[in-house]
Order: sequence, then C-alpha cells, then structure tokens
Amino acid sequence: MQCEICGVEVFGKPRKVVVEGSEVEVCGKCAQYGTTPQSWSPVSKKVAPVKNAPAMRVKRTKPNPYNSMGEDIISDYSPVIRKAREERGWTQEELALKIKVKASLIRKVERGEILPEDSLRKKLENALGIKLTERVSNDIMEDSGMFKGTTLGDIVKIKRK
Repeated sequence: MQCEICGVEVFGKPRKVVVEGSEVEVCGKCAQYGTTPQSWSPVSKKVAPVKNAPAMRVKRTKPNPYNSMGEDIISDYSPVIRKAREERGWTQEELALKIKVKASLIRKVERGEILPEDSLRKKLENALGIKLTERVSNDIMEDSGMFKGTTLGDIVKIKRK
C-alpha cells in the first residue's frame, strides 16, 4: 500500500485521515496534514409530508467517446497544426474563417500557449486532415519493480503554518 500523499510504501496498517473533506489512507508522517475521521452518528430528521409532485426527468449526458478510448492530445500539437496549415497555403486568418473561430485563438494554439479543447481539436483535425490525438496506455508504470504512479504529493503543494 502506498501513501496517497507522498507515495512512500506504507508498511503495516495505513492511517485514515480527512484532508480537505476527502478521506485518504496515508503514512504516519503525512497523517499530520489531516484530521481523524469522525465516527458515524445518526442524526434525527424532521420528516414533513410530501405532495405528490410530478416526477422530474433526469437529463443524461452522452459519454465522451474520447475519454473511454484512452486518447490524449499529442505533445507536439502546435508544429503539426502549423505545418498542415502552411502545406495548404492558408494563413491563420483563413483557417480561422474556415473553422469559424477567432484568428487569435489559432495563433495561441500554434504558439502552444493553450491546449485546444475537444471541439476546436475536432474542427482542426477535419479542416487540416490531421490527427492530434494518440492512444494512451493505461498500464501501470513500473520503475525498479515498485509502483511509481502519480500521488497527491506530486500535484499538491503543502502550505506550512
């Protein structure tokens, strides 16, 4: 078992603490960053009579097919877009006009300042005839036989009081 904050191997039983409202299992060193979870106690509720209201329909969103396929945008997307545009002899303004977005957005994407969202990525792929995504494997990365995945400690900066 690995600590969910620092990623170190936890020997024995990990400690459960609540950090920012989330219950995580951590090592003894990282337990200081959270509080021990409160035991469950029943709370009495006031029950009021309910009118027979018409059933509300739950609007379901369609799952994004790209999330399920495990695809991610390629790391060198900006030169690929620029090269494909220049091969067609288009300016940034002409490309923007064809896919109905602002030219400044095309400039920022080609400079690598912003990552294109799915809608823009699809428009660019269709207009330029390129593929901007690659299949990402969900295999566990292994380094010297130990799991070295992303932990909270890799993402969060801990502020000391």
